[in-house]
Amino acid sequence: MKDRQWKPARLGLLVFALIWILAIVPLSARAAPYAAMVIDARSGEVLHSRNADQRLHPASLTKMMTLYIAFEAVEHGEIDLDTMVRISKKAAAEPPSKLGLVAGQRIKLRHLIRAAAIKSANDAATAIGEAISGSEAAFARRMTRTAKELGMTRTTFKNAHGLTESGHLSTARDMTTLGRHLFYDYPEYYNLFSRQQADAGVRTVSSHNRLLSSYRGADGIKTGYTRAAGFNLVASAQRGDERIIATVFGGRSSATRNAKVAELLDLGFQRAPSRVAVRKPQRPAYAGNTPGSDAAGKTIRLATAVSKSLRPRVRPGDTSNPPVLLALKDDINSALAEVKTAAKASEDTPEDTPAVTPKMRPEDVVLASAGNDAAVEDTLARDSASNEPEVVTRVSTSGGRHWGINIGRFPSRYAAERQLLKIALTEMSTLDGSLRKVVNRKNGYDANFLGLSRDSADLACRRLQARQVTCFMIGPG
Repeated sequence: MKDRQWKPARLGLLVFALIWILAIVPLSARAAPYAAMVIDARSGEVLHSRNADQRLHPASLTKMMTLYIAFEAVEHGEIDLDTMVRISKKAAAEPPSKLGLVAGQRIKLRHLIRAAAIKSANDAATAIGEAISGSEAAFARRMTRTAKELGMTRTTFKNAHGLTESGHLSTARDMTTLGRHLFYDYPEYYNLFSRQQADAGVRTVSSHNRLLSSYRGADGIKTGYTRAAGFNLVASAQRGDERIIATVFGGRSSATRNAKVAELLDLGFQRAPSRVAVRKPQRPAYAGNTPGSDAAGKTIRLATAVSKSLRPRVRPGDTSNPPVLLALKDDINSALAEVKTAAKASEDTPEDTPAVTPKMRPEDVVLASAGNDAAVEDTLARDSASNEPEVVTRVSTSGGRHWGINIGRFPSRYAAERQLLKIALTEMSTLDGSLRKVVNRKNGYDANFLGLSRDSADLACRRLQARQVTCFMIGPG
């Protein structure tokens, strides 16, 4: 009888105890959803995955995309590493981890990048986004659009730092993809992720990634933690010619997460072949800030024209004309002969001779294929016959033709000239009257068409991008 009376009481005490335990146990100690991904970075081959496509909170792994876009913006002249960025009230008010920036303060972009990459500073990440796109909201839209172009199909960004926000989600697969793009797309900046300390302008910052010192060959990439996400990490390590990228979402602590990532990296090195062909991921076409975004103070730079430009020399090798190019050669030679004949006739014609209206070109005239690479080389060779320097005049701004387009950066001036000629021959209708120009940059040669109206530059870019050709507009400035 006594046992029956105490059973309800004991049951009530048990329920109360469970509620009390759940109330006092920190949220960080509760297990967040777990996901993992391991790939061979050289080929992109998946070596291990678990819940890799489940949408979870990425936490500060978000800053990998913030930094990817920062590198992209610097490369394309949207902003400079030494640009002094003014800190907004919003950026200064971001919760830790932070650099401790004050509203109104000015700091170089390079120091913000270091703080975001190494210390995972939230105020620095927000300031980067605002400096590039004018607002964090506009920057988050650019982040999401860039993610889709990289193949991160299940990722949506709402901010630049990764603090938990509704709809701000990614997956282990997508973050692994982003880590691979960071390594291959911007190798000149990748060393940032292996630094354990760096000067961030206002102070020296230290890395949160303890795996850098505890795992042989580890050189990145990014840690992340929030209560909702758990302990996340995208890690990369190289041993010999092999490079493995491993991602973990939902670790229970930084120590257990690091141990799990080390285990996954070991698994990757065991399963990856010793030799494999490197297949770099394809970089997305540059688009900058989308038209109509609320980017404040955004400046599009137009490189000024040089006083003179020397034509490239003929590439050594066989200069004989392949049979398939004879039609193109005959057309060009015939056109040149007609121009010379017309010029000579005009010199011999008295001033009082009435002008003759030129005949319209027949609509059924079809040029030989100008897309053939050998044809372009042959045309460049004939253009290079004269060693005399050619003076290139400055682009006229009359009629609003002070826009241009950039079709890529190339390792040599010859390669840039070659691509310009190839595009000029295939897009005669949209690029008619434009000036081909190569601009020597620090890490290559920019191939530009200048002297276009805004509408014609926009049309040319859309036509080229439809044919998978890199293109972005250059505005007046």
